[in-house]
Formats: sequence, structure tokens, C-alpha cells
Amino acid sequence: VQLVESGGGLVQPGGSLRLSCAASGFTFSGYVMGWYRQAPGKERELVAFITSASGITHYVDSVKGRFTISRDNAKNTVYLQMNYLKPEDTAVYYCFAGKDGDRYWGQGTQVTVSS
Repeated sequence: VQLVESGGGLVQPGGSLRLSCAASGFTFSGYVMGWYRQAPGKERELVAFITSASGITHYVDSVKGRFTISRDNAKNTVYLQMNYLKPEDTAVYYCFAGKDGDRYWGQGTQVTVSS
């Protein structure tokens, strides 16, 4: 099983980034996919997830209206479009896949929002 994130980087406040997570080694379409983040000195926080069948999405309140999660089951990829980024969005962002008792994690990608 592999989850490989990409798209992180340094961006100015108000800017945008698009994270991607390419999955392999499991039946992607059957799993809930999502993103956590962890800032220095803070606990890991669930940012957003998208369900497998119906594509229902959920967001933490702090990113609602700014972030959009989506998935492409044909490409085994989940995305996180991040707009109007704020310094407090700075963190390592981790992709995850979940189903029943299974949970898989990516290695993380750094997002830094700073002027």
C-alpha cells in the first residue's frame, strides 16, 4: 500500500495550493479518503474527508469555504484544493485512506503560508 502526496510548498497569505495523493495497493474506490494536518507543537487535526460511494464531504470548520476535497476513482487520486490560505494553515498535510479497521497514511507534505 502506498499513498504519495505532492503539491505542498511555500505560498503567501491569500494564495492557493492543490495537494494530490496518489494511491496504490488497495481498492481505492472502496475507501474513505481524506487529509489530516499537524502544525508544530499541535495535535494532528482532521481537515477534510470524502466518502467512497456517495462522495459526501466533511470539513473542519476552520477551512470551510476555502478548501475543497475531491477524488478521481479512475486515477486513484484524492485532491485538496486550498484557497485563501492563512498563516495558521501552515502544517504538514497527511493523506489517509480508511475502511472499517484499515487505515493507511502518506508520508506528509509541508505547506507553509508566509509572506
